[in-house]
Amino acid sequence: MSELPVLEKRDGVAWVTLDRPAARNALSLAVNRELLRLARELGDDPEVRIVVLTGAGDQAFCAGADLKERKGVPAAGSKPYIDAISGAIDAWARLPRPTVCALNGSAYGGGLELALACDLRVCVEGAELGLTEVRLGIMPGAGGTQRLPRLVGVAAAKELILLGRRISAARALALGLVVEVVPAADLRATVEGLVAELAGCAPRSLQMAKAAIDRGIDVGIDEGLRIERQCYDVTLFSEDRDEGLRAFAEKRPPRYTGR
Repeated sequence: MSELPVLEKRDGVAWVTLDRPAARNALSLAVNRELLRLARELGDDPEVRIVVLTGAGDQAFCAGADLKERKGVPAAGSKPYIDAISGAIDAWARLPRPTVCALNGSAYGGGLELALACDLRVCVEGAELGLTEVRLGIMPGAGGTQRLPRLVGVAAAKELILLGRRISAARALALGLVVEVVPAADLRATVEGLVAELAGCAPRSLQMAKAAIDRGIDVGIDEGLRIERQCYDVTLFSEDRDEGLRAFAEKRPPRYTGR
């Protein structure tokens, strides 16, 4: 068994599943390299409109970096492992399509950093989430110190990161880290419901709205508004914009093509 992430594509939706349940879906060097490859493939595939990331099994979405693999590797030899996990997670954050993370279990360290790289997160009841690296003598190094405070605020991010705390799914929901917490049996249906909502929107509109948010979050309001207008104009002169107006006038569901 390869233990590499599994890709399934159907009706414009790509499902990527971390497939190392016996290792709590830990991110080995090979897994990170495959995640990077998949992110590039999906980003270049015009038929893919939405991407879902989840994990195999019911114990964990991802336990983080594969520490067993790194055991015995001196600090001077760690660069390939660190570059691989950072590169993979950055590639997922830069996917132009909307991304949904279906947290089928707990996520720690790099596993949570990978989830943070997605746009929307749905979590099962009973899962724990945490950036616990300071308890191991290191710190988050694949985007956690940057993406978590942008999502939940500086005070909450410092609490979780500096104390290395593990929080419940309910607390994650209260912080806005996840958008919904559901029983494990309902995870697939809930995520498919979100996917259906996304699929009912114009693909180019979703892509441009995501780009406006991601590019505008770290600039001043004037520059952010300029970025928004640039992205808006892309949608304004699209066939889907005309189809959306026709569908509204004709009181029918729109038939978007992504053009």
